[in-house]
Amino acid sequence: MIKAISNLGSYAIETIEQIGRTFNLLLIIAWKMCLPPYQIFPIIKQIYFIGARSLTVIIISGATIGMVLGLQFYNTLERFGSVGVLGSAVALSIIRELGPVMTALMVVGRAGSAICAELGIMRITEQVDALECMAIPPDKYLVAPKLIAGIVSVPLLNFVFNVVAIGGGYFVGVIMLGVGEGSYVNGMIDSVVWGDVRLGMVKSIIFGMLITLICCAKGFYLHLSQYGSQGAEGVSRATTDAVVISSVSVLFFDFLIGALMS
Repeated sequence: MIKAISNLGSYAIETIEQIGRTFNLLLIIAWKMCLPPYQIFPIIKQIYFIGARSLTVIIISGATIGMVLGLQFYNTLERFGSVGVLGSAVALSIIRELGPVMTALMVVGRAGSAICAELGIMRITEQVDALECMAIPPDKYLVAPKLIAGIVSVPLLNFVFNVVAIGGGYFVGVIMLGVGEGSYVNGMIDSVVWGDVRLGMVKSIIFGMLITLICCAKGFYLHLSQYGSQGAEGVSRATTDAVVISSVSVLFFDFLIGALMS
């Protein structure tokens, strides 16, 4: 019993320390980004890695989810004779909720894990220490471009996801199931307002910052965690933790932002 309580206390303390280090890293980066030198190419490189190279999975997942939503909403609305609101139902659910959340989860799985593993390997092979010895701030040189790229890329990917998913819903509802094209499009136009678009974009911006910050912090501070002395196995465990924590954080903040902005 005492050992279980001790383990629980150790886990709670380590969790609080990780949250503190992550928030401290965000403040350090925010401060150092205001100081010269200003480098654009590393940011563009990370935007290409996080954003452009995630387009394929975003398009495939967006089309699939849009078609599933179109089919399921049609089956439900048909029971009440309300298939005319299919367009508004698909568009609102994608723009407000599914678009930002699914985009963030796809980016976590494709890019977030790679970011954490890259920084973790650089930490255990002492490449980060070498940068410090050369008077190069590793947080600004390694973490800041990834954080900025995440904030820029995730909203753009969210926009692509929304367009493709709404198109997938249109394909299933109008082309396959015979819903009127006018009712689908006009219902979507009449129901979607600027507040819905703004909510989705705010979520995607916060999610982009959140997932890149968590994944970067887990790899950058690997030597201070419980996996710091485990070598390659520690990197794999830290990467798994980063993906899980990022995904759960996205779901939690999705509810929190929706509740505050509604």
